[in-house]
Amino acid sequence: MSSDDATQGPHAWFSHDRFGMFVHWGLYSLAARHEWVMTNERMSIADYERYTERFEADLYDPAAWARAAKAAGMTYVVLTTKHHDGFCLWDSDLTDYTSVNTPFGRDAVAEFVEAVRAEGLRVGFYHSLIDWHHPDFVVDGVHPRRGDDLEALNADRDWDRYRTYLHGQVRELLTRYGQVDYLFYDFSYPHGRDGLPGKGPDDWDSQALLALTRELQPGIIVNDRLGIPGDLTTPEQYQPTGPVTDESGREILWEACQTINGSWGYDRDNHDHKSPELLVRMLVDGVSKGGNLLLNVGPTGRGDLDPVAQRTLAGIAAWTSHHERSFRGAGPAPFTPPADARYTLRGDRLYLHLFSWPMNHVHLSGLAGKVSYVQFLHDASEVRFEEATANDEPHGSLTPDAPQDAVTLHLPARRPEVVVPVIEIFLKE
Repeated sequence: MSSDDATQGPHAWFSHDRFGMFVHWGLYSLAARHEWVMTNERMSIADYERYTERFEADLYDPAAWARAAKAAGMTYVVLTTKHHDGFCLWDSDLTDYTSVNTPFGRDAVAEFVEAVRAEGLRVGFYHSLIDWHHPDFVVDGVHPRRGDDLEALNADRDWDRYRTYLHGQVRELLTRYGQVDYLFYDFSYPHGRDGLPGKGPDDWDSQALLALTRELQPGIIVNDRLGIPGDLTTPEQYQPTGPVTDESGREILWEACQTINGSWGYDRDNHDHKSPELLVRMLVDGVSKGGNLLLNVGPTGRGDLDPVAQRTLAGIAAWTSHHERSFRGAGPAPFTPPADARYTLRGDRLYLHLFSWPMNHVHLSGLAGKVSYVQFLHDASEVRFEEATANDEPHGSLTPDAPQDAVTLHLPARRPEVVVPVIEIFLKE
């Protein structure tokens, strides 16, 4: 699907909304040292299963998650229904390895869906194709037991049975909770890891799984991590340097998946936190290139957002509360912004996001004759401007370095007290 196609039809909401919350939560939240702890530490199933006895989640409050997401300007929330460890957050008929069979004792997905919808947000599910707990999942290069005798371990494993299980659980998730807006599959690795085999589209029967997904939820948006084309691509932990294209050079829908501290699951001792300012810049940078941002939080083992996540989301909320229209419903602009700045365009309004504060003025090339009014977005205070055309000599208050065909904005010496200042430029019809 091209980015132009995505602005029409059932997926138009995604290109419009631009900002969502990712939630990684499960047994690994109790270990509190990365969501891949089971394989990173080569844990046996028995060692890992002990966390089910401690999964009380007495502070689980998806309504609080949803409120924090909405305040931060996010309009959809994606929950990990099952991660690679195989533990399920819903009452699956296909396994006992679920949140219902723990001291918590409830269907966490059902409560999540209800809470997210109550805030008017869209529902997204993350679902891992991998399952290190399932007895028929063939041991491979990412499995916790990858250092053992693979031939002996895999001798009695029935892959067809696992694939049936995978498809069956997807059917449960897409038939029990009403409309699901987004399904984030994770992930294919056909080339393997560390010289050991991996798994790809043929293993998952991705074509059939995608067809099942669309049959059960016709309007759903699906990523491309089944290893076949979906509705969008999902660069992880990096920011594309420009519009994302497919092999033919056509622009495609994309969403950058980012964390606050580099870990998806709760990681107690990881203090490498991104600031709200950096995260706002990442959001704006993505929108200026036609992309979305899916920002992750990893709730604690008790089920609440940790203080860093709360402060970070509150810091973003302080900005989005006054600047939402510079990214919601906005996209790339056909103009080149000044250095260390980004443009977004929404209808006849051009938004200049200043990542560093200029001294007294900023030149906007190519906008002479196209601007009717300029103001700061956070307080609607007017910004004075002048124009230079191809025939003008520098004069008056225009600076000598004003390029031809530019608009020069005159700015106060003091930077506005917002994490990223935004100037709203009204274009002439």
